[in-house]
Amino acid sequence: MTLLKRILPAPLLSAAVFALWLALARSTHIAQIAIGLGLASMVPHLTSTLRLTHVRVRRPWVIVRYILHVGADVLRSNFEIATDLIRWRWHRPNAGFVTIPLELRDPVGLAALSMVTTVVPGTVWSELALDRSALLLHVWDVKEEASFVARFKARYEAPLREIFE
Repeated sequence: MTLLKRILPAPLLSAAVFALWLALARSTHIAQIAIGLGLASMVPHLTSTLRLTHVRVRRPWVIVRYILHVGADVLRSNFEIATDLIRWRWHRPNAGFVTIPLELRDPVGLAALSMVTTVVPGTVWSELALDRSALLLHVWDVKEEASFVARFKARYEAPLREIFE
């Protein structure tokens, strides 16, 4: 292992930490630069056990389609929830917990699924089964549970399976 690799095992992470520190400090004073450099050199060592060493993306172009679908869903869901809040007195949403059986087992894919679920308004990732076979979501308005599960699996889980498995 080279000396540079021992000092900076993740140079992109170090650069990001340094830039983020300076942006948050809103100063390029020598003291802030020194603190930023110290953090940039320490954080990769402290988080080395958290970084995945082998992530394999099988179909990178599916990622673009997936991001566009999620973006559209975020916009649509924001509009639907805003509409529901405006007409709250006349129509209350049918909120509830929905169990979704999962076929996705890849840890990175599951992490991406949890982030997407959190980003899309109206859904909250509540629990993952220990064996990763099922996911419990809290959903803002569930009209028909079976159709929601089918749509969730087709729209969110299936593309991640294409990407990671």
